Amino acid sequence: MSTTLITNISEAFISDAAHTLVENAAILIDGQDIAWIGEAGQAPEADTVIDAGQRAALPGWVDSHSHLVFAGDRSREFVARMAGQDYAAGGIAVTTKATRATTDYDLTRLVMGRAAEALAGGTTYLETKTGYGLNVEEEARHARIASAVVDQVTFLGAHLVPADMDAQEYTDLVCGEMLERVLPFVQFADVFCERGAFNEAQSRQVLAAAKDAGLGLRVHGNQLGPGPGTKLAVEFGAASVDHVNFLDEQDVAALAGSWADWDAQSRTGTAGTVATCLPACDLSTRMPFAPGRELIDAGVQIALASNCNPGTSYTSSMAFCVSTAVLQMHLSIEEAIVAATYGGALALGVQDRVGSLEVGKRADIQLLNAPSVAHLAYRPGMNLSGPVFRAGELASGRF
Repeated sequence: MSTTLITNISEAFISDAAHTLVENAAILIDGQDIAWIGEAGQAPEADTVIDAGQRAALPGWVDSHSHLVFAGDRSREFVARMAGQDYAAGGIAVTTKATRATTDYDLTRLVMGRAAEALAGGTTYLETKTGYGLNVEEEARHARIASAVVDQVTFLGAHLVPADMDAQEYTDLVCGEMLERVLPFVQFADVFCERGAFNEAQSRQVLAAAKDAGLGLRVHGNQLGPGPGTKLAVEFGAASVDHVNFLDEQDVAALAGSWADWDAQSRTGTAGTVATCLPACDLSTRMPFAPGRELIDAGVQIALASNCNPGTSYTSSMAFCVSTAVLQMHLSIEEAIVAATYGGALALGVQDRVGSLEVGKRADIQLLNAPSVAHLAYRPGMNLSGPVFRAGELASGRF
């Protein structure tokens, strides 16, 4: 395999536990993986040398929560929300109708376009969910389409109970035929455990069925108010609980307890339940921001993700999420980057392969059109995305 050396990097943020920053850095790529990283003056020889032009380098974003399989537009809902209308998840039905009416070809093109947009913004590992099908055929179709485009797919048949179905009848369908049909295409299952969606008993049923089927678990929890979602996620050993806007002391303690057998410095041991914060969604819905600062201080591993969806967070920009987390959630720039890279990888169970610039990991590297990673928050709203490498290949941008 040929080797490539990216040199003349102003600084490389490793995204390790120590928040290591290598100045005047270089990175050696061998095939798909990182073979060496350090000061440029000590770099080994390579078949190809690329001059980074004093750009900063960091791992590609790992977006562990998105909803890319959709059609239609909900901008009117956004305008109404900005005028004071509460968000109560009702718009999901609007997207479901539009998505069901879209052909495989057109829906695939839409998903591919959103994934390409995310890649151009530095996202090199991407999860997405079903959840706008809400019947057996459509959920299976959406899972199949998504699996051909993104890295991991989460089954979210338990997103909303269709208006024409009884809640328990639909929950049984999700746990039975629907789950069986999506299994070949998905790695995780999720449930929207909130008022107006699935109650505790129904959520418990969904999680138990998915666990029995061998899937990893996730929970949409504590977004619209206090509720059982976070505690259920911990009880079932879910990989993550996402949103987490309304947490009480018991919720935080439960999450912290799930990390009791994890060594945060060496990043070894048994991982607990990641708390995935979705700051772009919080901003768009005018919800209180998830308590990321409190969670980190309590010893909980957090992730930042885009929650890209047509109703409450129509952005794939992880850089925007990072800047918002720094400016509004009181995270340091280093903490925010780690949450958007390693934290996302941890939530998806791929932390040994992606999420940091370490030897042996996949060469997912983004270069910023800026001399320091601090510019991500220092210059909010600016497009600083430069060349992006995915698995050792230049996947977006140019030098």
